[in-house]
Amino acid sequence: MPDPASSRSGPGRVLVAVYAVFALAATARASVQILTRFHEAPLAYLLSAVAGLVYIVATVGIARRDRASHRVALASCTVELAGVLIVGAASILDPAAFPDDTVWSRFGSGYLFIPLVLPVLGLWWLSRLRAGEREPAR
Repeated sequence: MPDPASSRSGPGRVLVAVYAVFALAATARASVQILTRFHEAPLAYLLSAVAGLVYIVATVGIARRDRASHRVALASCTVELAGVLIVGAASILDPAAFPDDTVWSRFGSGYLFIPLVLPVLGLWWLSRLRAGEREPAR
């Protein structure tokens, strides 16, 4: 029977799927923006590309079951949370610096605040798993 706290079943699978969707969406959007309109908002588009890369790393880290992947996932979720808080605050305090939205602008408001909630859920999920064993912590 699959471990209910595993990334391969139940809520873990949903978390990986949401991360994968955000990885694809953020990376694809940033790629198009960088290739077609980079001059309009270079900071915003580069930050979206960084967000996409962080989502890719988090997706792989959460999906895999080994100790190194667990550490990578913890680090990427932490970077993601810091990014959304820093970029979110900066985009509110200095909107002129962000002529176009990033994934993390205004704390992810353009994405229903999922970018703000996702790293919190990721860190919570990872805290339930023992590094290396990827079983629920007791």
